[in-house]
Amino acid sequence: MDPHIEELLGLEAVRTRAHAVLKLAEQRRLNHFTYHPERMEEAADYVTKLIQRDFGPDKYHTIPPHGRWQHFEVGGVPRIATLLAQWDEQKCDTTEKTRRLIDLFFVSVLLDAGAGDHWKFKEPETGIMLNRSEGIAVAALHMFLNGDFAGQDSPVKHTANGNALRNISVEVLSHGLQVDEANPMVGVPARADILRKLGESLVNLKDIFGPSGRPGNLVDYLNSKSQDGKLDYKDLWNVLQRLLIPIWPSDRTHINGQPIGDAWPLRVLAEQEGAKSKPYSNIQPFHKLTQWLAYSLMVPFTRLLSVSWSNTHLGTGLPEYRNGGMLVDMGVLELKPEALKRGLSLSGGSLPSFGAGDDEIVEWRAMTVALLDELHKKILVRLDGVELSLPQVLEAGSWKAGRELAAAKRPETKCSPILNFGDGTLF
Repeated sequence: MDPHIEELLGLEAVRTRAHAVLKLAEQRRLNHFTYHPERMEEAADYVTKLIQRDFGPDKYHTIPPHGRWQHFEVGGVPRIATLLAQWDEQKCDTTEKTRRLIDLFFVSVLLDAGAGDHWKFKEPETGIMLNRSEGIAVAALHMFLNGDFAGQDSPVKHTANGNALRNISVEVLSHGLQVDEANPMVGVPARADILRKLGESLVNLKDIFGPSGRPGNLVDYLNSKSQDGKLDYKDLWNVLQRLLIPIWPSDRTHINGQPIGDAWPLRVLAEQEGAKSKPYSNIQPFHKLTQWLAYSLMVPFTRLLSVSWSNTHLGTGLPEYRNGGMLVDMGVLELKPEALKRGLSLSGGSLPSFGAGDDEIVEWRAMTVALLDELHKKILVRLDGVELSLPQVLEAGSWKAGRELAAAKRPETKCSPILNFGDGTLF
């Protein structure tokens, strides 16, 4: 593989290039945003107080990493615990239970890239009405329990495999998500297409996922590479990139015909000194959905198999609309007048909107990655001795802050202060 492409597929480039954008922001060289560093202190205070409110003074150690598990517990319903108890009755051992959770988490996360402001899911048993990430999680869980991801020929309903996924239809997905004209969701056909391509990719990687293309076989693959009960996050990352790069929409960035996933040209990087002498130095990678999947998949390994991980520090903050929206709502980032005018003209409404690959969105996301690192440092100082990982700060702090600020400032939609024309697979 071209070493430049290999670099863009790795995690280190996400962080180093985002911090290069932050350095340019400090020099007031951004094209679309004004950076107000003095407002980072207020943002850090706000996010720290949320963490203290929900986990202080002695529950910080209970904060989970930002991932899928806790979405299944929305409304105080112990859905995963109930599922594990059912599997105990079926005489599943711990490894098989972990495989099944990996099956579920894989499909659930890849369905979730923003549901829009209007979609809701009503859980049949509880009658609870859910929306956004938690709603998609619970809807995916019920599809999983129904065997929608296992296929009709599978003797076990509670699983997933490549053959079933590559044949899933928009109709099956719409039914499982309760989508209709009165309950619309952004990008359902694109989500179905992602699942079909995931199925193809799983089947093609028999060395990892076996002849059936089962996501849960990742457990066996990674366990075979473990060292003294410790798994390497790099191994997980490399598997996910190998699996997922072929499934993303074809209109994403390519280099010499090779797709590079959630990585985009960014004008401000092209304008930095020496950029023209370094191939592809104008590309800002994110791999957001893959990173969120990686964070999510780590948890079943840790909780059920009691393994630990090395190299987890390579993961970055997630450049999505809750974290980025928090920075805009707190005044840390402000759209420049010309960018705001363009965004409003594109949206035709009261909030600016851009395409997911537009330079404004890519610049916003790059700043979000870098500023989440800075926010993490400031929060640790404020918590004085409490050790929290970046994924824990994302979960209990920045992502939650983005959601709560949106609800307070835009109660009718609870949406981000900047919108994007997404396809349901990215942001």
